[in-house]
This record gives sequence, C-alpha cells and structure tokens, in this order.
Amino acid sequence: MRYNEPVETDASIDIGPLIDIVFILLIFFMVTTTFVKDMKLELERPKASSAVTASSKAIRLFIDRDGATYLDGEAVRLWLIQSKLRDLLSTSTDKVVLVVTDDGVPAGKLVEVVDQARLSGAESVGVATEKEAGGN
Repeated sequence: MRYNEPVETDASIDIGPLIDIVFILLIFFMVTTTFVKDMKLELERPKASSAVTASSKAIRLFIDRDGATYLDGEAVRLWLIQSKLRDLLSTSTDKVVLVVTDDGVPAGKLVEVVDQARLSGAESVGVATEKEAGGN
C-alpha cells in the first residue's frame, strides 16, 4: 500500500465578480442620486414662521433684488417664463415650481412671476422663504 499525499488545491478566491458587483452598485447609486440645482445668487430670502421644506424635484425660478428672473441658470424675460416653464413641466413628473426671491423684490414683480408660473400649467407654485426662528 502506498501512501497518497493529498494534492494541494488552489485556495485563492477570484475577486473579479466582486469588483463587477461593486462597480454596478456604484453606478446605480450615482444614477439614482438627485442633485438640487441652486444658483449662486446672493439672495436675502423673506422670513416666514409657517415655512415647510420644499421638494428637491421642484423647478426653481429665481428673482434677484434688481427684479431679473432666472430659470435653469440663465436670465429669462417675464414674457418668456410661461413658455419655458411649460416645456420644463411637460417633462417633469412633479409639476411644482418654487420661486426663490430676494427680500427686497416688490410684491408686484413677485405676483407677476407667480402668475406666469401658474399659467404655464404648474399644479403648485410656492415662494421660498427663510424660516423664522422664534422671532418677535
């Protein structure tokens, strides 16, 4: 009788499939992450004690202290707001528009912009404020 030595088997682990799965998960999380686009305007937002957090999927329309309006980072005239918003709302699942305005913007200008947003087909139009923290 001969003594048979056990044949050594390769005990390494193939990490190729593991790397594939990690990259697939990385791509999945990158695609599903939503980014909030906020312009780099210096705005002093009006204060409100009844403020609630806005949806991150809302289309943002900006009004600076000079009364200029911005949509998607580019200046837009008042009479073009309705058509540009209609195009954006047609591809959006949430038909919500958020007007981000400076504290010094006249009420008439704000009403005109909100009116144009409503006429474009938005289901909900809100005005972004800075939540007041127990003010007098």
